[in-house]
Amino acid sequence: MLYLLDTANRQEITTLVEQFPLVGVTTNPTLIARESEPFDELIRGIRAAIGPERMLHVQTSCEDVQGIVEEALALQELAEPPFFAKIPVTAIGIQAIMQLKKQGVGVTATAVFTQQQALIAARAGADFVAPYVNRLDNIAGNGVSVVKDIVHLFNIHALPTKVLAASFKNVEQVHAVSMAGSHCVTVAPELLEFLLYHPLTDISVAQFKKDGPACPRWSSDIITEE
Repeated sequence: MLYLLDTANRQEITTLVEQFPLVGVTTNPTLIARESEPFDELIRGIRAAIGPERMLHVQTSCEDVQGIVEEALALQELAEPPFFAKIPVTAIGIQAIMQLKKQGVGVTATAVFTQQQALIAARAGADFVAPYVNRLDNIAGNGVSVVKDIVHLFNIHALPTKVLAASFKNVEQVHAVSMAGSHCVTVAPELLEFLLYHPLTDISVAQFKKDGPACPRWSSDIITEE
């Protein structure tokens, strides 16, 4: 399973891409609105922070098919590949996805809450679908079960679309979708750090530090040649 970072904060991105094996960053209008930078500068800055090889997923905001298509093309030029336009799975969104795929634009179908939304988006050509796990849980749904069903549907129908699970509030949800076969997850910075945390790890490291020698600083002058 691949890990992506769900934020538009450049400082967080710069720090965490050095600390974790991240393959990309996802954003949305809500995350972008929290930042004080002009939109164009922010997107260029995120690309600079993650480098040319990691994915960048940026959501469109237009509400008509032609507007979404034109916006996605402009975003692709701004963000630079590997880029994926995030498009909600409405009837208009599906039309836009089909048009964009004909033009070779990467697409992530977002705001997915049902298995059939995901399947239709996959048939339309979406590269990723993003089911919202915690938002389903909040309305007495079962986000993990939906992710599991979507993975199963893609497998039995031999579809290349990947599941990019999103909307998490705790580590258990992330773990559960990984067990359900999700290809990727996108998580907020604070939750990403919790994926590595365990108090017993901290206790073990403290004990190693107490019992072991100080960290040696190797240098060429202590290495003898035969």
